[in-house]
Amino acid sequence: MKTKSFKTIDEQIEILKNKGLVIDDIDFVKDILMRENYFFVSGYRHLFLRSKKDRTFLPNTNFRELYAMFNFDRQIRNIIFKNLLIVENNLKSIISYQLSKKYGFREKDYLKTSNFNNSKEKTKQVNDLIKKMKRQIRVNGMQHTATMHYINFYGFIPFWVVVKVLSFGIVCELFSVMKTDDQEEISKIYDISVDNLLDYLPILSNYRNLCAHEDILYEHRTQKCINNNKYHHLLNIPKMDGEYIYGRNDLFALIIILKSMLRKEEFNLLIKEITYEEEVLAGKLNVISINKVLDQMGFPQNFKEIVRID
Repeated sequence: MKTKSFKTIDEQIEILKNKGLVIDDIDFVKDILMRENYFFVSGYRHLFLRSKKDRTFLPNTNFRELYAMFNFDRQIRNIIFKNLLIVENNLKSIISYQLSKKYGFREKDYLKTSNFNNSKEKTKQVNDLIKKMKRQIRVNGMQHTATMHYINFYGFIPFWVVVKVLSFGIVCELFSVMKTDDQEEISKIYDISVDNLLDYLPILSNYRNLCAHEDILYEHRTQKCINNNKYHHLLNIPKMDGEYIYGRNDLFALIIILKSMLRKEEFNLLIKEITYEEEVLAGKLNVISINKVLDQMGFPQNFKEIVRID
């Protein structure tokens, strides 16, 4: 079994140089590796390698190009994250409104198991979810001004305040165990089918957690795929073995989801910001093309056209 050992910054630089990476400013590279971590920076090397078998860098690959890819992913991650937070806030508001309107706004009312899917296969999940919600309310409730206010002055926390302390994962799971008519009411607001929304929410939660932990975003793939839709067709995304090669379980699939869940002006700004970062990166790439990056992201080259599709 191979073992890993600690490497100094100088040793890390030697490893990169031995793999063919051009380093023209040692002090700059030392500063970056100290601040950003060798592991994370080197995580972007795959696009610059000769092949899967030959793990050396393509000729003339400069550390600055590798670092540009690192920064590009950071900027895209920040853009995606802030839009995921918009979706999260919207979803929490919509769900809390629907449940409060129908079942009441006190915990003893909206946390009843009878409010949710009562099928045998959902019973355990519903009970476990309510326990998790109560635990998050108990643990986080006294850490937020709004929840503390309601606890101190009213003795309970209405659901539209509770959702602020619930994780996005919990809220997504909550939708999955709602009664069908409640799911339909919520889905109508987004003009998305219940089935599609049930597919979208775990993907949104997955990307939200990835962004929050600053993991590598651009090449991430989810286990769940979204269904084929008009965006795949109208963007003329090519197929392989009968399946669209982009926009199923990649970053572009997330873009398609956000197209459905953000307001038009919010989504257009999202694409505008991504386009800007793409153009910045394109100007810094030398040994690979921006199209190679887009392909790894799961983006068709005409991805910007999605803003024109209603």
